[in-house]
Amino acid sequence: MRKIPYIHVILFIATFLTTLAAGALQAGVNILKEPERIIEGMPFAATIMTILLVHEFSHYIASKKHHTEATLPYFIPAPSIIGTFGAFIKMKSPIITRKALVDIGASGPIAGFIVSVVACIIGLSMSQVLPLQTIASTPALGLGDSLLFSYLSELTLGVAPDEHDILLHPVAFAGWIGLFITFLNLMPIGQLDGGHIAFAVFGERHKQISLLLVVTLMFLGLFFWEGWAVWSVLMLILGIKHPPVIYWETPLDPRRKFISFLCLIILIITFMPSPFKFL
Repeated sequence: MRKIPYIHVILFIATFLTTLAAGALQAGVNILKEPERIIEGMPFAATIMTILLVHEFSHYIASKKHHTEATLPYFIPAPSIIGTFGAFIKMKSPIITRKALVDIGASGPIAGFIVSVVACIIGLSMSQVLPLQTIASTPALGLGDSLLFSYLSELTLGVAPDEHDILLHPVAFAGWIGLFITFLNLMPIGQLDGGHIAFAVFGERHKQISLLLVVTLMFLGLFFWEGWAVWSVLMLILGIKHPPVIYWETPLDPRRKFISFLCLIILIITFMPSPFKFL
């Protein structure tokens, strides 16, 4: 009889509750005084948890397809504005081929990206557009705009984010977070998802690419958003090397090359120099 994965279930429930609380706080609910109103955080919590679930289970399914042993997703609850530090799966056996490396690395970001885009479109259609001066004198957390999010805003609302203030609906905010998570994961550094893809495509040159990106992040941290510098240090701590695959000589087919190129495009259109800023 198969054992119940208690740790995964407990972490999932805990993360759902923290994202639910975060969503309620975003809606202006004081959950200490009115705990019964925590349910108002459901639109945000359901959206962000779906994005994370789809991302991680896509990795899990791709791992199983290529006979790579992997754990179920570990969700990480956190007392933060979004209620979580994300989720991850742990590889318990080596990845055999470069094809498997691309499939496993790209599956999560692409699937999560699709769900995030859908969430952005639905959420933006329910968001409120305000004149720039409406909240200019009020302290607030501003969100940066990637090329994609700017396009989706104009497509859905008919306005450019840099010309108006958009009061994001919780579903749109969760979609924005999903796009940001997609970008972070697709950076070709170390053993991030993008690192898997870069190693499959470039081999040993992956290390030089990782080092160049770490230096670039440090530069971005000095001139745009301090969080990039923190991320660069974290990448150095986690390591910029990538373990070899068992059968390196098996070449990438056109389909995997296209997937790798598609991930590069997604990386570019989800990048934003300053993701967060206080207004």
